[in-house]
Amino acid sequence: MIRDRAEARRLLELVGNTPLLKIRLFERMFPRLEVYAKAEWFNPGGSVKDRAALAMIEDGERRGALRPGQTIIDSTSGNTGIAYALVGAAKGYPVKLVMPRNVSGERKELVAAYGAEVEFSDALEGSDGAIRLVRELVAAAPEKYFYPDQYSNPANWRAHYDGTGVEILEQTGGRVTHFVAGLGTTGTFVGTARRLKEHGPGITAIAVMPEEFHGLEGMKHLPSSIVPRIWDPGVADELWTAPTEPSYELARAIARSEGLLVGHSSGAALWAVGQLAERIGEGVVVTVFPDSGDRYLSSGLYRR
Repeated sequence: MIRDRAEARRLLELVGNTPLLKIRLFERMFPRLEVYAKAEWFNPGGSVKDRAALAMIEDGERRGALRPGQTIIDSTSGNTGIAYALVGAAKGYPVKLVMPRNVSGERKELVAAYGAEVEFSDALEGSDGAIRLVRELVAAAPEKYFYPDQYSNPANWRAHYDGTGVEILEQTGGRVTHFVAGLGTTGTFVGTARRLKEHGPGITAIAVMPEEFHGLEGMKHLPSSIVPRIWDPGVADELWTAPTEPSYELARAIARSEGLLVGHSSGAALWAVGQLAERIGEGVVVTVFPDSGDRYLSSGLYRR
Protein backbone atom coordinates (compact mmCIF):
# COMPACT_ATOMS: atom_id res chain seq x y z
CA MET A 1 0.00 0.00 0.00
CA ILE A 2 1.45 3.33 -1.08
CA ARG A 3 1.58 5.77 1.82
CA ASP A 4 -0.04 9.20 1.88
CA ARG A 5 2.44 11.55 0.21
CA ALA A 6 2.26 14.18 2.97
CA GLU A 7 2.84 11.51 5.62
CA ALA A 8 5.97 10.20 3.90
CA ARG A 9 7.20 13.71 3.11
CA ARG A 10 7.46 14.67 6.78
CA LEU A 11 10.18 12.08 7.30
CA LEU A 12 11.86 12.46 3.91
CA GLU A 13 12.17 16.24 4.26
CA LEU A 14 14.89 15.47 6.80
CA VAL A 15 17.16 14.22 4.00
CA GLY A 16 19.91 16.76 3.24
CA ASN A 17 20.94 20.04 4.85
CA THR A 18 23.47 18.20 6.98
CA PRO A 19 25.91 20.10 9.24
CA LEU A 20 29.31 21.21 8.00
CA LEU A 21 31.75 20.46 10.82
CA LYS A 22 35.14 22.09 11.30
CA ILE A 23 37.90 19.47 11.45
CA ARG A 24 40.85 20.31 13.71
CA LEU A 25 43.03 17.26 13.05
CA PHE A 26 45.46 19.20 10.85
CA GLU A 27 45.41 22.58 12.62
CA ARG A 28 48.69 22.29 14.51
CA MET A 29 50.77 21.51 11.42
CA PHE A 30 48.78 23.70 9.01
CA PRO A 31 47.34 26.68 10.93
CA ARG A 32 46.34 28.53 7.76
CA LEU A 33 44.31 25.62 6.40
CA GLU A 34 40.58 25.36 7.13
CA VAL A 35 39.12 21.85 6.85
CA TYR A 36 35.40 21.07 6.97
CA ALA A 37 33.38 17.88 6.56
CA LYS A 38 29.73 17.27 5.73
CA ALA A 39 28.37 15.07 8.54
CA GLU A 40 26.14 12.83 6.43
CA TRP A 41 25.10 10.53 9.28
CA PHE A 42 22.62 13.28 10.22
CA ASN A 43 20.40 12.05 7.36
CA PRO A 44 17.50 9.93 8.70
CA GLY A 45 18.95 6.72 7.23
CA GLY A 46 22.38 7.52 8.64
CA SER A 47 24.39 8.13 5.47
CA VAL A 48 24.97 10.26 2.40
CA LYS A 49 23.14 7.63 0.33
CA ASP A 50 19.76 8.87 1.60
CA ARG A 51 20.14 11.75 -0.85
CA ALA A 52 20.64 9.58 -3.94
CA ALA A 53 18.11 6.90 -2.97
CA LEU A 54 15.35 9.45 -2.42
CA ALA A 55 16.21 11.29 -5.65
CA MET A 56 16.21 8.10 -7.75
CA ILE A 57 12.93 6.81 -6.29
CA GLU A 58 11.13 10.12 -6.73
CA ASP A 59 12.53 10.48 -10.24
CA GLY A 60 11.12 7.02 -10.99
CA GLU A 61 7.73 8.09 -9.66
CA ARG A 62 7.71 11.27 -11.78
CA ARG A 63 8.62 9.33 -14.94
CA GLY A 64 6.05 6.62 -14.28
CA ALA A 65 8.82 4.01 -14.16
CA LEU A 66 7.96 3.19 -10.53
CA ARG A 67 4.35 2.16 -10.11
CA PRO A 68 2.24 0.82 -7.23
CA GLY A 69 2.77 -2.91 -6.83
CA GLN A 70 6.36 -2.90 -8.05
CA THR A 71 9.34 -3.81 -5.90
CA ILE A 72 12.35 -1.51 -5.70
CA ILE A 73 15.49 -3.56 -6.38
CA ASP A 74 19.18 -2.71 -6.60
CA SER A 75 22.64 -3.94 -5.72
CA THR A 76 24.35 -2.28 -2.79
CA SER A 77 27.27 -2.64 -0.43
CA GLY A 78 25.04 -1.39 2.35
CA ASN A 79 24.33 2.30 2.72
CA THR A 80 22.24 2.78 -0.41
CA GLY A 81 20.35 -0.37 0.51
CA ILE A 82 19.56 1.03 3.95
CA ALA A 83 18.38 4.23 2.30
CA TYR A 84 16.20 2.36 -0.23
CA ALA A 85 14.70 0.34 2.63
CA LEU A 86 13.91 3.47 4.63
CA VAL A 87 12.36 5.36 1.70
CA GLY A 88 10.46 2.27 0.57
CA ALA A 89 9.04 1.79 4.07
CA ALA A 90 8.05 5.46 4.27
CA LYS A 91 6.37 5.43 0.85
CA GLY A 92 4.93 1.91 1.01
CA TYR A 93 7.03 0.11 -1.63
CA PRO A 94 8.55 -3.34 -1.02
CA VAL A 95 12.34 -3.38 -1.38
CA LYS A 96 14.68 -6.20 -2.44
CA LEU A 97 18.44 -5.79 -2.18
CA VAL A 98 21.40 -7.73 -3.51
CA MET A 99 24.41 -7.37 -1.20
CA PRO A 100 27.84 -9.04 -1.06
CA ARG A 101 27.73 -11.58 1.76
CA ASN A 102 30.68 -9.98 3.57
CA VAL A 103 29.12 -6.55 4.25
CA SER A 104 29.14 -5.60 7.92
CA GLY A 105 26.63 -7.27 10.21
CA GLU A 106 25.22 -3.90 11.22
CA ARG A 107 24.28 -3.13 7.60
CA LYS A 108 22.57 -6.49 7.18
CA GLU A 109 20.56 -5.94 10.35
CA LEU A 110 19.58 -2.39 9.42
CA VAL A 111 18.08 -3.32 6.03
CA ALA A 112 16.22 -6.18 7.71
CA ALA A 113 14.90 -3.79 10.37
CA TYR A 114 13.26 -1.67 7.65
CA GLY A 115 11.65 -4.79 6.19
CA ALA A 116 13.74 -5.19 3.03
CA GLU A 117 14.29 -8.62 1.47
CA VAL A 118 17.98 -9.45 0.91
CA GLU A 119 19.70 -11.81 -1.50
CA PHE A 120 23.42 -12.23 -0.97
CA SER A 121 26.00 -12.42 -3.74
CA ASP A 122 29.46 -14.01 -3.61
CA ALA A 123 31.66 -12.13 -1.13
CA LEU A 124 34.74 -12.71 -3.29
CA GLU A 125 33.13 -10.86 -6.21
CA GLY A 126 32.43 -7.72 -4.15
CA SER A 127 30.08 -5.05 -5.45
CA ASP A 128 30.61 -6.19 -9.06
CA GLY A 129 29.16 -9.60 -8.22
CA ALA A 130 26.10 -7.93 -6.68
CA ILE A 131 25.66 -5.83 -9.83
CA ARG A 132 25.75 -8.89 -12.06
CA LEU A 133 23.26 -10.79 -9.88
CA VAL A 134 20.73 -7.96 -9.68
CA ARG A 135 20.82 -7.59 -13.46
CA GLU A 136 19.97 -11.29 -13.79
CA LEU A 137 17.03 -10.95 -11.39
CA VAL A 138 15.63 -7.93 -13.22
CA ALA A 139 16.04 -9.55 -16.63
CA ALA A 140 14.04 -12.57 -15.42
CA ALA A 141 11.08 -10.46 -14.18
CA PRO A 142 11.29 -6.91 -15.59
CA GLU A 143 7.66 -5.97 -14.82
CA LYS A 144 7.99 -6.95 -11.17
CA TYR A 145 10.81 -4.56 -10.38
CA PHE A 146 11.77 -0.92 -10.45
CA TYR A 147 15.55 -1.00 -10.85
CA PRO A 148 17.04 2.44 -10.13
CA ASP A 149 20.59 1.19 -10.95
CA GLN A 150 22.49 3.58 -8.73
CA TYR A 151 25.67 3.19 -10.80
CA SER A 152 24.02 4.43 -13.99
CA ASN A 153 21.19 6.70 -12.85
CA PRO A 154 21.80 10.44 -13.40
CA ALA A 155 19.38 11.21 -10.56
CA ASN A 156 22.18 9.91 -8.30
CA TRP A 157 24.66 12.66 -9.11
CA ARG A 158 21.86 15.24 -9.54
CA ALA A 159 20.97 14.76 -5.87
CA HIS A 160 24.40 16.16 -5.01
CA TYR A 161 24.43 18.79 -7.73
CA ASP A 162 21.12 20.16 -6.43
CA GLY A 163 21.80 19.44 -2.75
CA THR A 164 25.27 18.74 -1.38
CA GLY A 165 27.11 21.20 -3.64
CA VAL A 166 24.65 24.02 -3.00
CA GLU A 167 24.83 23.40 0.76
CA ILE A 168 28.63 23.53 0.76
CA LEU A 169 28.62 26.86 -1.06
CA GLU A 170 26.08 28.29 1.39
CA GLN A 171 27.82 26.91 4.47
CA THR A 172 31.28 28.19 3.46
CA GLY A 173 30.02 31.49 2.10
CA GLY A 174 31.41 30.42 -1.27
CA ARG A 175 34.99 30.35 0.10
CA VAL A 176 35.70 26.68 -0.63
CA THR A 177 38.95 26.22 -2.57
CA HIS A 178 39.30 22.41 -2.61
CA PHE A 179 36.81 19.54 -2.56
CA VAL A 180 37.82 15.99 -1.61
CA ALA A 181 35.53 12.95 -1.72
CA GLY A 182 35.74 9.18 -2.02
CA LEU A 183 34.43 7.10 -4.91
CA GLY A 184 31.81 4.36 -4.72
CA THR A 185 29.01 4.89 -7.20
CA THR A 186 30.86 8.21 -7.85
CA GLY A 187 27.59 10.16 -7.55
CA THR A 188 28.61 12.21 -4.50
CA PHE A 189 31.86 13.34 -6.08
CA VAL A 190 30.55 13.96 -9.61
CA GLY A 191 27.44 15.92 -8.65
CA THR A 192 29.07 18.01 -5.92
CA ALA A 193 32.19 18.79 -7.94
CA ARG A 194 30.14 19.84 -10.97
CA ARG A 195 28.14 22.30 -8.89
CA LEU A 196 31.19 23.71 -7.11
CA LYS A 197 33.07 24.20 -10.38
CA GLU A 198 30.14 26.06 -11.87
CA HIS A 199 30.43 28.48 -8.96
CA GLY A 200 34.21 28.73 -9.16
CA PRO A 201 36.11 27.05 -12.01
CA GLY A 202 39.27 27.41 -9.94
CA ILE A 203 37.99 25.08 -7.20
CA THR A 204 40.13 21.94 -7.19
CA ALA A 205 38.27 18.62 -6.98
CA ILE A 206 40.18 15.55 -5.81
CA ALA A 207 38.60 12.10 -6.11
CA VAL A 208 39.77 9.33 -3.80
CA MET A 209 39.59 5.62 -4.51
CA PRO A 210 41.06 2.69 -2.57
CA GLU A 211 43.90 0.42 -3.58
CA GLU A 212 42.96 -2.58 -5.72
CA PHE A 213 42.98 -4.94 -2.74
CA HIS A 214 41.59 -2.99 0.17
CA GLY A 215 39.43 -2.99 3.28
CA LEU A 216 37.57 0.25 2.66
CA GLU A 217 33.97 -0.97 2.51
CA GLY A 218 31.72 0.91 0.10
CA MET A 219 34.56 2.31 -2.04
CA LYS A 220 35.52 1.26 -5.59
CA HIS A 221 38.92 0.83 -7.19
CA LEU A 222 37.84 1.92 -10.67
CA PRO A 223 40.54 0.29 -12.84
CA SER A 224 39.69 -3.19 -11.50
CA SER A 225 35.88 -2.75 -11.21
CA ILE A 226 32.78 -2.28 -13.34
CA VAL A 227 33.04 1.48 -13.84
CA PRO A 228 29.81 3.34 -13.01
CA ARG A 229 28.24 4.95 -16.05
CA ILE A 230 27.75 8.18 -14.11
CA TRP A 231 31.49 8.51 -13.49
CA ASP A 232 32.91 11.55 -15.28
CA PRO A 233 36.71 11.65 -15.04
CA GLY A 234 36.67 15.14 -16.53
CA VAL A 235 35.25 16.54 -13.28
CA ALA A 236 38.24 15.33 -11.24
CA ASP A 237 41.36 17.45 -11.25
CA GLU A 238 43.20 14.54 -9.66
CA LEU A 239 42.45 10.92 -8.73
CA TRP A 240 44.28 9.61 -5.66
CA THR A 241 44.57 6.10 -4.22
CA ALA A 242 44.12 5.81 -0.45
CA PRO A 243 45.86 3.03 1.50
CA THR A 244 43.75 0.98 3.89
CA GLU A 245 45.67 1.00 7.18
CA PRO A 246 46.47 4.74 7.26
CA SER A 247 42.79 5.41 6.48
CA TYR A 248 41.75 3.20 9.41
CA GLU A 249 44.17 4.98 11.73
CA LEU A 250 42.85 8.43 10.77
CA ALA A 251 39.28 7.27 11.40
CA ARG A 252 40.39 6.14 14.86
CA ALA A 253 42.34 9.35 15.42
CA ILE A 254 39.42 11.68 14.74
CA ALA A 255 37.19 9.63 17.03
CA ARG A 256 39.69 9.98 19.88
CA SER A 257 40.62 13.62 19.29
CA GLU A 258 37.33 15.19 18.12
CA GLY A 259 34.58 12.80 19.15
CA LEU A 260 33.63 12.03 15.55
CA LEU A 261 32.89 8.33 15.06
CA VAL A 262 33.17 7.86 11.30
CA GLY A 263 33.41 4.99 8.84
CA HIS A 264 36.23 3.57 6.72
CA SER A 265 35.68 5.88 3.76
CA SER A 266 35.82 8.97 5.97
CA GLY A 267 39.27 7.82 7.02
CA ALA A 268 40.25 7.62 3.35
CA ALA A 269 38.97 11.15 2.82
CA LEU A 270 41.04 12.34 5.80
CA TRP A 271 44.12 10.64 4.36
CA ALA A 272 43.64 12.60 1.13
CA VAL A 273 43.06 15.85 3.03
CA GLY A 274 46.35 15.26 4.87
CA GLN A 275 48.19 14.73 1.59
CA LEU A 276 46.60 17.86 0.18
CA ALA A 277 47.49 19.89 3.27
CA GLU A 278 51.18 19.10 2.80
CA ARG A 279 50.95 20.38 -0.75
CA ILE A 280 48.93 23.60 -0.33
CA GLY A 281 49.41 24.68 3.31
CA GLU A 282 46.44 27.03 3.22
CA GLY A 283 42.93 27.20 1.78
CA VAL A 284 39.39 26.07 2.56
CA VAL A 285 39.04 22.31 2.08
CA VAL A 286 35.68 20.55 2.23
CA THR A 287 35.20 16.80 2.33
CA VAL A 288 32.32 14.40 2.94
CA PHE A 289 32.02 11.97 5.84
CA PRO A 290 29.53 9.51 4.27
CA ASP A 291 28.42 7.75 7.44
CA SER A 292 29.06 7.03 11.11
CA GLY A 293 31.41 4.39 12.45
CA ASP A 294 28.65 2.75 14.47
CA ARG A 295 27.76 0.54 11.49
CA TYR A 296 31.33 -0.81 11.32
CA LEU A 297 31.95 -1.77 14.95
CA SER A 298 31.82 -5.49 14.18
CA SER A 299 34.41 -5.05 11.41
CA GLY A 300 37.14 -4.28 13.95
CA LEU A 301 37.74 -0.74 12.65
CA TYR A 302 37.92 0.60 16.19
CA ARG A 303 39.72 -2.35 17.77
CA ARG A 304 43.37 -1.47 18.25
